[in-house]
Amino acid sequence: MTKAKSVFPTDDSLQKMLYLPMMGITKRWTGRRQNWSRIHAQMAIYFAERMSE
Repeated sequence: MTKAKSVFPTDDSLQKMLYLPMMGITKRWTGRRQNWSRIHAQMAIYFAERMSE
């Protein structure tokens, strides 16, 4: 039997890895992206203390 190793050992580690690139992308975007409001709302729940409105 083999044990699979995850690149992201916890959900929190994945969320942290996605946070900074997401913030950089939002600063450069000039147009609307499909479903962005839903994505942004979900990330705001996870990173409420870091995201400014």
